[in-house]
Amino acid sequence: MEHSDIALIRTFVHYFLHFVFPVFIALIFYRKTWKKTYIILLATMLVDLDHLFADPVFDPDRASVGFHFLHSYYAIAVYFLMLFFKGNIRIIAIGLLFHMLTDLQDFYCWSH
Repeated sequence: MEHSDIALIRTFVHYFLHFVFPVFIALIFYRKTWKKTYIILLATMLVDLDHLFADPVFDPDRASVGFHFLHSYYAIAVYFLMLFFKGNIRIIAIGLLFHMLTDLQDFYCWSH
């Protein structure tokens, strides 16, 4: 497979996990309020605003987790603790942690 094909698949998988897979999370775990849950999960993508403080803003060969401040291990620990709250806080935690997992797989499974 050529590098451009791998890059295309990597991009597809990354954005599928960020924007489509959360629908399944919402439908499976929050069926009655899946639309609201999906919107909250999408809103957690705002965590990527910390990329704006990096130079360059996007580097496909840089791991987001552990580099950007909202992707730091300290932030991830806070996101994990948020799981122990109820309601929207837990949904936000799920979205943020899933975001971190998506970014981890993007770097470790596809780079190099």
